[in-house]
Amino acid sequence: MMPYESVSRRQFLQSSAALAAAAAGSSLLATNAVAAEAVEYPLAGRLYKTLKIGMVGVKGSLTEKFAAAKAAGFGAIELNAPGFNIDEVNRAVKESGLPVDGSVCAGHWGVRHTDADPAVRAQALDTLKEALRTTNAVGGKTVLLVVGRGTDGTEEECWKRSIENISKAIPLAAELGITIAIENVWNQFCYDHDGGADQSAEKFVKYVDELNSPFVGMQFDIGNHWKYGNVGDWIRALGKRIVKLDVKGFSRKDNKFTKIGEGDIDWLDIRKSLTEINFYGWCAAEVGGGDAARLAEVSANMDKAFGLKV
Repeated sequence: MMPYESVSRRQFLQSSAALAAAAAGSSLLATNAVAAEAVEYPLAGRLYKTLKIGMVGVKGSLTEKFAAAKAAGFGAIELNAPGFNIDEVNRAVKESGLPVDGSVCAGHWGVRHTDADPAVRAQALDTLKEALRTTNAVGGKTVLLVVGRGTDGTEEECWKRSIENISKAIPLAAELGITIAIENVWNQFCYDHDGGADQSAEKFVKYVDELNSPFVGMQFDIGNHWKYGNVGDWIRALGKRIVKLDVKGFSRKDNKFTKIGEGDIDWLDIRKSLTEINFYGWCAAEVGGGDAARLAEVSANMDKAFGLKV
């Protein structure tokens, strides 16, 4: 048996070590709690930044433009399709290390799936199919689509024409593994353009569901419909239908678009709603672009708005 003094000393040292460990653990927990509070509804590691090719005002080759976007903090870039040289884009991707995540369907405003003329709708379908093919050829996975204009007829007519036309492209989208990503825009369709700020996303939900395909979803634009409804509530209503995001700021007070993070959009609720629907994917900046400094500013604004960096 060990002397009493030795036992006491050993117990004292063990107790002291335990208390020190407990204190360190409490300190770590407190630090983590503060960090969690500072980054409420964190999206880092689940929301990835991209931007429209038209925003890159850096002069030079396509490779240099891609490299500038990457240096500014973006993880990918969106093109306009069709209309680009596939070999040139693939070379830029390889040399810059910046992938193409998707594209915007070229001409969807002027040649529309809602047009009353069947020949125009056929042209719109051809353009969409070619956009799917060329986007696939450069590694992209989404084609953003504006389905048409509500002024092309009654809501029922525009709905029926566009659903029928876009449905004809779904088999190709499925074959290629490309998602047709419908954007909510100011096109007087699926919302009341002269209505108030309390509108819901109900019609967009019904529209996407009627197309009934895992290769059709929403490229939900944060900013476009803050004028007409609560963004967080729209995100919650659309839920898994959101495959990608576009982002810009908007001020209801001044009735105008703003830089990302400016205006009066509730960004905390946006972060909360995206976390609630378990969103993982790309978010494309759609604001005024410019030189390398401006691209870095846009990237930093996205970091702040979405809480991507502490």
